[in-house]
Amino acid sequence: MIVVKAGGSKGLDMGAVCSDVAALVQRGERIILTHGGSHDTNVISEQLGHPPQFVTSVSGHVSRYTDRETLEIFVMVTGGRINKLLVEQLQQLGVNAVGLTGADGRLLEGKRKDTLRVMDNGKRKILRGDFSGVIERVNAPLLQGLLDDGYTPVIAPVAISYEGEMVNVDGDRVAAAIAAALGAETLIILSNVPGLLRAYPDESTLIRRIPAAEADRYMDQFADGRMKKKILGAVEALRDGVGQVILADGRIEHPLQTALGGAGTLIK
Repeated sequence: MIVVKAGGSKGLDMGAVCSDVAALVQRGERIILTHGGSHDTNVISEQLGHPPQFVTSVSGHVSRYTDRETLEIFVMVTGGRINKLLVEQLQQLGVNAVGLTGADGRLLEGKRKDTLRVMDNGKRKILRGDFSGVIERVNAPLLQGLLDDGYTPVIAPVAISYEGEMVNVDGDRVAAAIAAALGAETLIILSNVPGLLRAYPDESTLIRRIPAAEADRYMDQFADGRMKKKILGAVEALRDGVGQVILADGRIEHPLQTALGGAGTLIK
């Protein structure tokens, strides 16, 4: 089984991702496609007069501050428009895709973090009213049942809290949690760079292989911005039994097949 995370940043070729998913499914691979939607959410949030706000945690990770209005925009864009357009593309390619958010059937469940501890100009602050969360449970039987019946799940990064509130969750960690829960052999995380770079944005400095035991050191030394979350997701997936994680380029013609052929950054 292969779990794919197609990031929500500008520049990914989602048509090529869907074509590769279809090719792999036709070869008999079981695929779960998870996706983001950050770029489109930013654009529509601006158009709706509620611009996005990003914060940096005390540990140095960048995330979206998600008040209730932002959450509803995020669900509309990511769980609605993006998710269903991907399902449509896959159906046109002969893949019987099913689109879900993590709130459906309590597919992704966890705690809501209603307060965030962030850094602002070197000072620690607490932000309240946040609707983000951390996944603690994956409804693996739901996904396994869909796969057994010949469906390809397409999952948006929205979870449900124990109290029944929708929460925004990190897409890379969604993919890692799903890959671990289903015992996937491979997790592929696609973004708009070819992998982890020693000197971002110089793509000639691609790091091709990272021993799993050294992933934290590589994250601290080389990862910037969103790439930190991708490495963190990779570490969590490997810790919980996933065979390998590939950080790969989602802008190219055959992103999944190229990644499986040895491109990108392999963490194993």
